[in-house]
Amino acid sequence: MRKFRPEMNYGVREGSPRSSGRLPFQPITVRGPPPRPRKEPSPRATTTSGFLSWVAGKAMSKCRAEAAAGAAGILLRYLQEQNRPYSAQDVFGNLQREHGLGKAVVVKTLEQLAQQGKIKEKMYGKQKIYFADQDQFDMVSDADLQGLDGKIVALTAKVQSLQQSCRYMEAELKELSSALTTPEMQKEIQELKKECAGYSERLKNIKAATNHVTPEEKEQVYRERQKYCKEWRKRKRMATELSDAILEGYPKSKKQFFEEVGIETDEDYNVTLPDP
Repeated sequence: MRKFRPEMNYGVREGSPRSSGRLPFQPITVRGPPPRPRKEPSPRATTTSGFLSWVAGKAMSKCRAEAAAGAAGILLRYLQEQNRPYSAQDVFGNLQREHGLGKAVVVKTLEQLAQQGKIKEKMYGKQKIYFADQDQFDMVSDADLQGLDGKIVALTAKVQSLQQSCRYMEAELKELSSALTTPEMQKEIQELKKECAGYSERLKNIKAATNHVTPEEKEQVYRERQKYCKEWRKRKRMATELSDAILEGYPKSKKQFFEEVGIETDEDYNVTLPDP
């Protein structure tokens, strides 16, 4: 391909406006078609998940609006029923799960109720507390208070009695749950009967045998056993006393001494000396 050289006129005549040291052509900017305006997608053109999210958001907003609309009645009734002071955070924590009220709604509604005079507001340090207007409740005399105290004592005793009964019932239920059921007990009885039958048959065969041990032979065996056990106990005591005497001047432990000498004890083999 030939390269463009500015010194060549490329067929442009002298005196032409293009022959005075300028390029023999003018650059041309090529423009494409204008961009089409972007259209916003219609609700029908959105995806199914997006549409469902939009519907869920609308429903949630509607629920929040309904909750906010009835928040005044809910909070006023709650404070009157409890009849004790609460902060906005306490009210929000107690009613959020049941009624789905937001914290901002609770704070705003409590302030509005206090401004309307339906509840009382009081500063406690840097925190506001809200409580029901005590003027709406009847005055209680000392006799009524004593009667209420008596009811409280009686109900407290009743509650303690019921709790004790519940503990007894729970213990009984645990015991019954760990016991065998009727089918399991029937199966266990059948297995025990089979085991008893086997023992009865074995006892019968033993009684029917002719090579029984005579009382004299039995007594002789007992005497020999007692003799050997006595000798065993005597020799063990002698070996213990001898090893203790050696260990008084031995620089190492008793276990190391036994390993070096090669002594094996009854305890090494879990052997117990029989009773006399």
